[in-house]
Amino acid sequence: MSTSSRSEATKEYSSSEAAPPRIVAVIDIGATSIRMEIAQIGAEGRIKPLSRLVRPVDLGKDAFTSRKFQRKSIEQAVKILKSYQQALLEFGIQSPENIRVVATSAVREAANRLQFLDRVYIATGLQIDSIDEAEVNRITYMGIQPHLERDRELSSAKAVVVEVGGGSTELLVVRGGNVLASDTYRLGAVRLAEVLETLGAPRSKRRAIMENRIGQTVAQIQELVRIDMRIELIAIGGDIRFAAHHIHPEWDGSTLAKLPISQLERLTNAVVDCDQDEIVRRYGISFAEAETLGPALLTYLQLAKAFELKNIYVSNTNLRDGLLHEMAARDSLTAEFRNQIIRSATTLGRKFDFDEAFAKHTAELASKLFAQLREAHRLESRFEVILYVAALLHEIGNAISDRSNHKHAMYIIRNSELFGLTRHDVLLVALLARYHRRAFPQPSHDPYGTLQLDQRVIVSKLAAILRLAIALNASRSGRVKDIRCTTERNRMVIQVPGVEDVSLEQLAMRQNRGLFEEIYGKAVLLRSGR
Repeated sequence: MSTSSRSEATKEYSSSEAAPPRIVAVIDIGATSIRMEIAQIGAEGRIKPLSRLVRPVDLGKDAFTSRKFQRKSIEQAVKILKSYQQALLEFGIQSPENIRVVATSAVREAANRLQFLDRVYIATGLQIDSIDEAEVNRITYMGIQPHLERDRELSSAKAVVVEVGGGSTELLVVRGGNVLASDTYRLGAVRLAEVLETLGAPRSKRRAIMENRIGQTVAQIQELVRIDMRIELIAIGGDIRFAAHHIHPEWDGSTLAKLPISQLERLTNAVVDCDQDEIVRRYGISFAEAETLGPALLTYLQLAKAFELKNIYVSNTNLRDGLLHEMAARDSLTAEFRNQIIRSATTLGRKFDFDEAFAKHTAELASKLFAQLREAHRLESRFEVILYVAALLHEIGNAISDRSNHKHAMYIIRNSELFGLTRHDVLLVALLARYHRRAFPQPSHDPYGTLQLDQRVIVSKLAAILRLAIALNASRSGRVKDIRCTTERNRMVIQVPGVEDVSLEQLAMRQNRGLFEEIYGKAVLLRSGR
């Protein structure tokens, strides 16, 4: 891709204008606590923490046992959020664009999560984003990346970033700033604690039960993380931060703490051998923190031993830090995430032996069309990357069969993980691949028919553009390198500079332009560069 072309395709992903200072807040509704951080975002995205609040909740216990929030737990959460609203007012934070409220696994898994979300909105006016695993991993990367960039030793290794939460364990594998893999496992400290309580396990048996459960997940992680080079483990989460402060009381959290495995093991043994009352008395923490401390530390310890590490690193980074970095970055770092998403999609394509050169050139043409047709489609810039990924992957169904390869592509994409894309985003990519040829989108089609009207329109608009990009690359030679789109008497004219004979592309365009003409109401004409 040329410099000028790359600039055109990604100009929406950077901004030279310095944002004025603003005060923002992020609230994280987790399994065991609701945490809020208030910060000032200054020039060049600098973040200055102003206030941190944390209150314990029982949402995880409800969600991971009965899969339903009890009324008492819901009202407990509402009361906490109302108290946080008072703090927001004191800092003058009122605009919704300066407040981000997210919920993770506990809310995702509760059968009555919609009632919970509605109750919170009615009581407080706060809208909660129930973020999925892919978005958690993306936000985690946003928070941890600055540490990796500052440490040459870590950036040259394969960094395994792990957070053992209440309901799940999140994993990122990063090397040189590139995300190699990401996954989520249904292993969490609250889940483990609930297993012990359900089984009524005596103290003498608790460790063996936990190690058995943890070992199953550790084995899966070992399969994902190939030991083909030096591995470094970076742990995040409240429980491992407690361990870091206990082992290194002088640690201020501004850098990564390096914990010897021998010292972590001694602390873990001491915690696991105590009951909750003893943990609270000995370490001065709350009962909610005491419940998860042992299971979480044991998980980190077993993972470090599985990779035969002598030390692990601990980061003070958390989900809220990632959210703040995201709010501070606005468009300036979106280009980097775009690149990470594309790398993840390219990796998926290679698994199915796709024609990489053809796919990338088609994707670049789709981006050019998206940029030049902005007044026609009027879509947000974030949909460009969804179109790009769909163009990359639209032919991977050929790995199953040439016949109905568009449907096979949809199936593969829907059942794959793409870093940085939410499950809904992945569904949109899958549908675009489904409609890159053959039938136009129809409400009777599943899952297209299940989408809301605005999402169906987005799929149709993008699929129409994708078909034009495929036609422009009909020769599969990459000879169409630039395009210019203009409007003439209700016709959309695409001119191809530098290519005199476009008869093959014109034939393909006549076959592919129908959806565009139906959606945008304009005839499509392709002209050579003469």
